[in-house]
Amino acid sequence: MSLKMPTRPRRGRGWCFRGGVVGAAEEIGRATSESQGLGLFVRSLVAMDREAAKNALSGFLNGRGWAASQIEFVNLIVNHLTEHGVMEAARLYESPFTALTPRGPDGLFSTAQVDALLAALAVVRATARAA
Repeated sequence: MSLKMPTRPRRGRGWCFRGGVVGAAEEIGRATSESQGLGLFVRSLVAMDREAAKNALSGFLNGRGWAASQIEFVNLIVNHLTEHGVMEAARLYESPFTALTPRGPDGLFSTAQVDALLAALAVVRATARAA
């Protein structure tokens, strides 16, 4: 997966990167701890390139016929990854995902499909953590 640095200053978790100035080492250490690792902290700031987010879910999507509501749900995940870089599984049971179905992914996908979707999100997180 590729990460794309924003071309303009971006705020994330109260931080602002301008002109290469990041912040004091203790602040970075605190943010790293709160984000559960430096890789996740950086990913939360730079997010994911849209194509990288799509590629992360391509294994889940490939080879299946999907309903429009299922594709829309997956596109919401791509949008979230593009904005935030990673996603907690619990987020799938909150707005805007529950606008499609109050039961989140359970209302659109089989148990096996939900498990595959969660596994794809876990890989995105693990990739960021390892960075």
